[in-house]
Amino acid sequence: MVRVGIIGVGTVGRSVVHILKRNKEIISARAGKEIQVVKGVVRSLDRDRGVDIPLTTDPYEVTDDPRIDIVVELMGGVEEPYRIVKRALENGKAVVTANKALLAYHRYELSDLAGDLPFEFEASVAGGIPIIKALRDGLSANHIEALRGIMNGTCNYILTKMAQEGSDFESALGEAQRLGYAEADPTFDVDGFDAAHKLLILASIAYGIDVKPEDILIQGIREVGGMDFEFAREFGYAIKLLAIAKKRGDRVELRVHPTLIPKDEMIAKIDGVMNGISVIGDAVGETIFYGPGAGGDATASAVISDIVEIARGGKCAPMLGYKRPLEGGVTLANIDEIESKYYLRMVVEDRPGILAQIASIFGESGISIESMLQKGCREREGMAHLLFSTHRCLERDFQEALRALEGQSFVKERPVMIRIED
Repeated sequence: MVRVGIIGVGTVGRSVVHILKRNKEIISARAGKEIQVVKGVVRSLDRDRGVDIPLTTDPYEVTDDPRIDIVVELMGGVEEPYRIVKRALENGKAVVTANKALLAYHRYELSDLAGDLPFEFEASVAGGIPIIKALRDGLSANHIEALRGIMNGTCNYILTKMAQEGSDFESALGEAQRLGYAEADPTFDVDGFDAAHKLLILASIAYGIDVKPEDILIQGIREVGGMDFEFAREFGYAIKLLAIAKKRGDRVELRVHPTLIPKDEMIAKIDGVMNGISVIGDAVGETIFYGPGAGGDATASAVISDIVEIARGGKCAPMLGYKRPLEGGVTLANIDEIESKYYLRMVVEDRPGILAQIASIFGESGISIESMLQKGCREREGMAHLLFSTHRCLERDFQEALRALEGQSFVKERPVMIRIED
């Protein structure tokens, strides 16, 4: 028998307990052993958690219990779970976690601490999609050339609502909150941090690179508006919040931001709260992974897959996929070195000569305009919306041009920029 302790019996923790009980026969057959949850940790014992297991408020009753073989950490946060998981590893326990924030900041320290102990984290990225095992094991023969993912269902729901129904951001966010897809404080999701944490986990497996969220470009979706979707429809794009890893020589770009992508690409067709990840390997080409990125049962499915893997017999794959250090690995590209096409939306005075001035500013930064669309500004007489897309250029050059445009008296609102991937 394999005995499990769960630290954090919330939505996912309850689902883990219920699925292990409901599907006991098939899980035991696949694991070769019976799996039993013997203790759970909650923040308070004041309310019913809907599970029939012993509960405590002390996580060290799980980490220090000699009967427990696997510690499942589902509490969330960074530093407190790090201390708890570290204690579990020091006590020789196998660990399973769904905590992407913990791994975004401490994955390499935990990998060193784990050593030969199993440490699994399939549920930390894209919920029920088995992307960790696919990237770490199934694609282990490949150099990963690029990775692009819709990894936050909240943002994908909001952008889908805006694209299909013409909702503005605040209305779409409010609907997501009413349906339980977004938190009361949606900052972590809509400002891109959740997707960034997941990207860093995948980048460690793909490239062996150790960077923190503060090191990469992160931009959320708050500024995306209806006019941007009009441009997207006009020129054959969809707008998605993408987490992107792209290898160029010995550098890798890591970034999260709203992105215009051709609407006929598979990843552009992933709508609602679903997640999708495209991985391009030098040997296999492109593979697409699609499924539910959150929710109690979907995430619990990934947690239990890790438990089963450990129960089957000892050491799983190396935590981050490398048995020894990667020679000649990549380093993080500076944000200024990112290469992309760009879309820019501006409100400007509607008078002769403005387009020429804008083109001159772009030209001084070495940027070529690819397309332009002008829309009337019904709410402001004498103004116009100008929508541009550029040819590929460096981030630093585009930002230089953007700063110059922001300083012009004919620009009446702060311009909005979206990067283009095609």
